[in-house]
Amino acid sequence: MFAEIITIGDELLIGQVIDTNSAWMGRELNMIGIEVVRITSVRDRSLEITDAIDTAMKRVDIILVTGGLGPTKDDITKQTLCEYFHTELVFSEKVFENIKRLLSGRIPMNKLNKGQALVPKDCLVINNRVGSASISWFERDSKILVSMPGVPQEMKTVMTEEIIPRLREKFDVDVIIHKTFAVKNYPESVLAEKLELWEKALPDCIKLAYLPKPSIVRLRLTGRGADKKILNAVILQEAEKLSEILGEDIFDEFDLPIEALVGNLLKDKGLSIATAESCTGGTIASRLTSIAGCSEYFKGSVVAYSNEVKMNLLGVSAETLNAHGAVSKETVVEMAKGAMKALKTDCAVATSGIAGPGGGSIDKPVGIVWIAATYQNKIVTLKQETDKGRELNIKRACNNALLLIQKLIKEENSPLKKRIIL
Repeated sequence: MFAEIITIGDELLIGQVIDTNSAWMGRELNMIGIEVVRITSVRDRSLEITDAIDTAMKRVDIILVTGGLGPTKDDITKQTLCEYFHTELVFSEKVFENIKRLLSGRIPMNKLNKGQALVPKDCLVINNRVGSASISWFERDSKILVSMPGVPQEMKTVMTEEIIPRLREKFDVDVIIHKTFAVKNYPESVLAEKLELWEKALPDCIKLAYLPKPSIVRLRLTGRGADKKILNAVILQEAEKLSEILGEDIFDEFDLPIEALVGNLLKDKGLSIATAESCTGGTIASRLTSIAGCSEYFKGSVVAYSNEVKMNLLGVSAETLNAHGAVSKETVVEMAKGAMKALKTDCAVATSGIAGPGGGSIDKPVGIVWIAATYQNKIVTLKQETDKGRELNIKRACNNALLLIQKLIKEENSPLKKRIIL
């Protein structure tokens, strides 16, 4: 069963609002065996909306439309749908009562709010429990079109409570199962080459996708079929083959961000962590603290952008800075030790580098980042090279730092050699 999502609004196309609805809807639909084959965004223009719907009707079974249902004049979705389905707007007392309930004591009723009780005549109208814009469910030639509000919380509520249950009841769909592996130490092209023979031998019901991130490649196995038990068995078999090929370079099979994996590891071992960051500017700390419950293991961070802060707060010696510079193995080692001492933690990570686009030299070009991780009396370092642009340089450094501390803690009884990740 296939679906298409159409989002409506000029604000989406000029970048004023980011479309988060489609990603959420795609995940939820996939979980019930409905595959989204296309996402289309159009302006608040009747002809463009009609063209998008007409094209979608020719290739999918389900069309989910969000946006353009507000009380103002630029919201034209309802009128456009009436034209497309050859019907008219009529006043719904049921919808009006819902609007009065929602506005009561907060917003005075006016003709614009009352106008939202006008709904397409020849469709199933579903009340919106958390908003004034109702939902319209149309059916034509065994195809379904559902028009929903674009406000994310309203869309998610009506999808969860009304639309998804109705779709599950109406359609007999295939089972779709995903299994994701996070892989380190491989550029995407090198990993693809290593997995070429295995990938070619995958059963027809299994598809492989490469999802690269800075210094990490996620591999997603997707199985599609009628029998969930058989599909699970096939995916498990292929996962075992993949594990034999990549071994410890697979560091996660639950599709969690690396900061969550590090957090879980710290909690399991009862450890605390601090960060000392120069070129990453507190980004590692931000990612660690984005995980709920991080107060159990995260103590704090020192963003030491200047040499003065490196010396005064982290105890980096002037001799080290003079001899080796701020971007050096020696400096990040002292930064990591200093953070662990100052914040009284069990482990720490430190970064110092040249994120770009300027500031590089022949000896230390843009893109070079030194990273150190320390745990108890152990210290490991990593030299990141190759300029990918400022944003990606910082993201790679953060991922590499988190991977480094994860590996160090896991292998506390064995030495970890310095590694350069390209």
